[in-house]
Amino acid sequence: MFVATVHEEIPLLGGDVTDGVMRVGDTVRRPTRPSTPSVHALLRHLEAQGFDGAPRVVGLDEQGREVLTYLEGESGLRPLPAYAVTDEALAALAGLLRRFHDAAASFLPPRQAVWENGSNDDRAPELVGHCDVNLDNVIFRDGLPYAFIDFDLARPTTRLFDVVTTLRHWAPLADPVDLDPLQRDLPVGPRLRLFCDAYGLAPRDRRRLLDLARLRFSRSYIAMRTRAASGGGWARMWAEGAGTRIRRAGAWLDIHQDELHAHLV
Repeated sequence: MFVATVHEEIPLLGGDVTDGVMRVGDTVRRPTRPSTPSVHALLRHLEAQGFDGAPRVVGLDEQGREVLTYLEGESGLRPLPAYAVTDEALAALAGLLRRFHDAAASFLPPRQAVWENGSNDDRAPELVGHCDVNLDNVIFRDGLPYAFIDFDLARPTTRLFDVVTTLRHWAPLADPVDLDPLQRDLPVGPRLRLFCDAYGLAPRDRRRLLDLARLRFSRSYIAMRTRAASGGGWARMWAEGAGTRIRRAGAWLDIHQDELHAHLV
């Protein structure tokens, strides 16, 4: 068990569903969940692979909370800063996701690994992905993404599904009515192409990307509704319109899919 020097506990705000996240000195304390040992195994593997874009596992504190290293920087909290929507930031994010995937590809989960349930690809998993690279979960330094946080929803998946989940928030694939003001006029098609180029996404995956995004919207709606029934942060997100936003995003994609696809071929 990790024993720390006494420091003030500072609440870390911005996450949607995990309450009780605190900064204590140069560490972050978070409530554990059944998937925590599996996530810790992943994070330790990333460290062993030399991937520096994720927190390090320190251990558990005297209250049974997980202890991770605190990563200095800023997350993409709304209202978004201008640097969060630049082409340079998007390309850097794609490169960061690719480095994460390459490091995670050799990870062998523990035999009794437990992961959070969530929507997923129909195809066989290729690696354990982050599966929640939203604006809150990316840390910026000097105006560019350099690390991911909050691996609670990590689970076996495909590279493309993790890419689609990321682009949902960062292209973004959404009805403009639900976006931050700085995102509403972004050229989504060119940003899809930019991200895919920076990641190095294969042509076959680019051709499938938007169809998988539509599948993800459908499955995410069902997954969110199911989680909301358990209460807590998921219920709050649902009550605040998460399901409606997913439905609007799916409808928006139906209208614009052909023009977006033209940028991917």
